[in-house]
Amino acid sequence: MNLNKVLFLLFMVKIRFSDEAEEMMDFLRKEAICSKKERMILEGILQKTKVLEINAKYGNQIKKNMIPEFYKKKYSANNLFRIELPLFWRMLYTIINKDDEIEIIAFVLDVCDHKEYNKKFKYRNK
Repeated sequence: MNLNKVLFLLFMVKIRFSDEAEEMMDFLRKEAICSKKERMILEGILQKTKVLEINAKYGNQIKKNMIPEFYKKKYSANNLFRIELPLFWRMLYTIINKDDEIEIIAFVLDVCDHKEYNKKFKYRNK
């Protein structure tokens, strides 16, 4: 095992949310008070972010040629992972490893429902 892999496993991952993902989190927090659906999604996100703190590569990696241009341009994402959430929602994140310091960041780019996910990845409904 090379040194980068050892360092990757030794350090806890920091989780950061994009502005868009943070807006969705705020919405879910407000709605979760009286909605079981939003509460389930929010709890799923909170649970999965705890898993990401231990294992940043937990999600399903999206093939590089499948990464939407939007994420490449806005976030300079050259890797993208997907985590499935309750009720067919998705959490999309990229991993950033700063070379000048030992820090691994799982940057949550988006939290979206299945319909929005299909739209962003240009999947068609069957």
